[in-house]
Amino acid sequence: MSHQQDGVRPSGSPTALSEAYDTALLDLDGVVYAGGEAIVHAVDSLATARAGGMHLAYVTNNALRTPDAVAEHLTELGVPAEPSDVITSAQAVARLVADQLPPGARVLAIGGEGLRVALRERGLEPVESADDDPAAVVQGYGGPDMTWGRFAEASFAIRRGLPWFASNTDLTIPSARGIAPGNGAAVEVVRIATGAEPQVAGKPLPPMHRETVLRTGAKRPIVVGDRLDTDIEGAFNGGVDSLLVLTGVTDAAQLLAARPEHRPTYVDRDLRGLLTGQPEVTPAGDAYRCGGWTAAVRGDALALDGEGDALDGLRALCAAAWAYAGAGVCELETGKAVAGLQL
Repeated sequence: MSHQQDGVRPSGSPTALSEAYDTALLDLDGVVYAGGEAIVHAVDSLATARAGGMHLAYVTNNALRTPDAVAEHLTELGVPAEPSDVITSAQAVARLVADQLPPGARVLAIGGEGLRVALRERGLEPVESADDDPAAVVQGYGGPDMTWGRFAEASFAIRRGLPWFASNTDLTIPSARGIAPGNGAAVEVVRIATGAEPQVAGKPLPPMHRETVLRTGAKRPIVVGDRLDTDIEGAFNGGVDSLLVLTGVTDAAQLLAARPEHRPTYVDRDLRGLLTGQPEVTPAGDAYRCGGWTAAVRGDALALDGEGDALDGLRALCAAAWAYAGAGVCELETGKAVAGLQL
């Protein structure tokens, strides 16, 4: 049963999350690895969760790599994985296309090998040119070396009236050298050229959640991610619980300002959070308590008092900020309240 709360405060769990849920739907970059290297505590935490009976599935919006390549990378990092453990936005968009086209239909594939493999898996034939008589256009991340001509090819076909699909619309993608344009940036290029709107499959939209559940058979899943606008919103849209880990792009200030659909069920530093229970956040008059901390709204700012685990202080602050914001975004001053927390 989902513990998705009303968006007022993070939830507690008396048992370890790896016992309360049967399947962890794990984002990859910023959660399991960063820049290709395993994040601290990830390998050991996942091994312990797996040994305890939790099914681990790896869910990525990146449509470039095949599940085989992702599984091989994870195994090299010390996280044993099979291709069947990996779910990509390429697979989600391929199913979306296959639901609307007859078997064997030609599809103009603007992307990498992961996209072409996923289309073939669904009985579709990827082609390279708008002149190859395609029935649709599918666009996925093709890597940093994708040429401008591929966007032109997509535009030619879409302007002829073909339906257009996109694996995902993440505007950016992390790389070893910094933040680079993602598939969403490439989709914008084609959108500007055509005036069309694609059907999108990836997180946070329902097709990705549907693909994940179909492939994993999860009964009590929990989404684990580092991004509010893909991982946590995707869990919200799918009606399942979520764990935000602070090893990726989201910081404390962004979390406190989160809209209801971006508010995770649980918050923890890293993947060790799967192996523990989660403390309760309780109302205390006009304030909220968690562990040794009390948070409240004082004037136009959040205030935090107490001592103990800094993460409990953040959880209490989340409750105060989200309750104050209601269905909106918390615009209170948060800097002073989080400055002393060593997360």
